[in-house]
Amino acid sequence: MLLAAGRGERMRPLTDRTPKPLLEAGGKPLIVWHIEKLVQAGICELVINHAHLGTQIETALGDGSRFGAHIRYSPEGSALETAGGIANALSLLHPNLPDDAKDTEAQFAVISSDIFCDYDFSYLPAHARTLQSSGDMAHLVLVNNPQHHPDGDFALSGNRIYPFQNTSLFPAHPRLLTFSGIGIYQHSLFKDIPRGSIARLAPLLHNQIVLGKVSGEHYQGCWTDVGTPERLAALNETLLSRPHATHSDIIR
Repeated sequence: MLLAAGRGERMRPLTDRTPKPLLEAGGKPLIVWHIEKLVQAGICELVINHAHLGTQIETALGDGSRFGAHIRYSPEGSALETAGGIANALSLLHPNLPDDAKDTEAQFAVISSDIFCDYDFSYLPAHARTLQSSGDMAHLVLVNNPQHHPDGDFALSGNRIYPFQNTSLFPAHPRLLTFSGIGIYQHSLFKDIPRGSIARLAPLLHNQIVLGKVSGEHYQGCWTDVGTPERLAALNETLLSRPHATHSDIIR
């Protein structure tokens, strides 16, 4: 699932007429970078939620066939926050799996469409299989803290994520890291959220972290939170001026 429903307030005025996922860097919409990389990784069944100017997203991407993908859409009208948006789209995720099997056999990846990264999406199916066998509720990809978010979001020790409040209980020295916007989740994490309701992801994750049911990894490759016009312009300049640059050359 690609998250594409945000209003992009910090990106105004760019997002007044264009939904944030369709803003371009390197001559390509941000969301298209993800779609192409997912297809290259063999992940072709995609769900995209949208709200603000969402019809533009459907018009631009269509059914996904020109990318080699199959795209289904989950319109929200007004944005439902991350967990609400995922819950609203649950019926589109694993539509051919019987309901009585989804709690144990339905895992799916969720990726924010307003980031730029070189994370290898071919790892996602293996992480999903590990999630299924471990009983964890989520697996999060964490990155180094960017300058605009120096305190991070979560603490990571080994492959376990901990809440900041419990640092004294960590089995090893923790690293305070930032959530990349890439995660894998169990279907059952969202099943009790009424469809169409507004719900944030952070409280759900916090509850599961306290229970010891969230794993994580520290990804140290290219990653950019394209959250402001200035960051978008910098990324665009890098991609256009150095089209053959290695990922390590691209702005983090």
